[in-house]
Amino acid sequence: MLELYVNDETSKLKVVVLGTAESCGSTPEAEDCYDPKSKQHVLAGTYPLEKDMVPEMEAVAAVFEKYDVKVFRPKVIEDYNQIFSRDIAFVIEDKFVKSNVLPDRDREIDAIQHVINQINPENVITLPEEVHVEGGDVMPWGDYIFVGTYSGEDYPDYITARTNTDAVIVLQELFPNKTVKSFELRKSNTEPKENALHLDCCFQPIGKDKAILHKNGFLVEEEYNWLVNFFGKENIFEITKDEMYNMNSNVFSISPEVIISEQNFTRLNEWLESKGFTVEKVPYAEIAKQEGLLRCSTMPLIREK
Repeated sequence: MLELYVNDETSKLKVVVLGTAESCGSTPEAEDCYDPKSKQHVLAGTYPLEKDMVPEMEAVAAVFEKYDVKVFRPKVIEDYNQIFSRDIAFVIEDKFVKSNVLPDRDREIDAIQHVINQINPENVITLPEEVHVEGGDVMPWGDYIFVGTYSGEDYPDYITARTNTDAVIVLQELFPNKTVKSFELRKSNTEPKENALHLDCCFQPIGKDKAILHKNGFLVEEEYNWLVNFFGKENIFEITKDEMYNMNSNVFSISPEVIISEQNFTRLNEWLESKGFTVEKVPYAEIAKQEGLLRCSTMPLIREK
């Protein structure tokens, strides 16, 4: 059995699900894209190819091996995108919570059934249908669960709005001992630089007390300011609109000291190293074209207590 435990974003990682780019299907039609960035690349003829994405994911697998992390991979479904394993479920404490994702992505969870079978069934939670949530919007951080959401009345109009207020309420009920803190995210179906698809597209805690942040990703300035005050201005790396577009906040922590980052994130990587982090740099620029990066393609199951 897998003894699940995740209480934050950075404690030493022991077991993780890493997505797969194998047999991820042909380039979609522009109108079938789930987010504005993928659509932009389809129209420009620069949408990423399987042959370029597989080596990127294998580079991450190699880093996990170096740090003795046990890695599960999804069973490959032919012609189906299974890169972003973060979205389909998430672990908080010892609970495995299945997300309610876009209907087109329903089959992704079936591909990790061999992992779910190793979890105590009492700890596997299926949410009510009206609760929309994706793992990219959910971040456990000690006594808090940070949740990205969108509560506007026009929520149904945004394919980029993935987590609703029902999810915030349900998470608070599931984890009464934690404070669920929600953040309204800026959404756009058409303009990738004005769209925070998930909370981890504009914010991520790192180390023990630091964070990467992008102000424009937040709709409500007080909520952004709350995070600045929580972590302290001197502990925050504020990314630009272009850096957010390139997914600079979507790095992934193997421990409080070690972070996997994209090799081209020069400004961020230099700052991280100046703060004493070990930065494992990998190529991930092709996968980034689908508006997801390192945190999006990993689902931690066990971190050290």
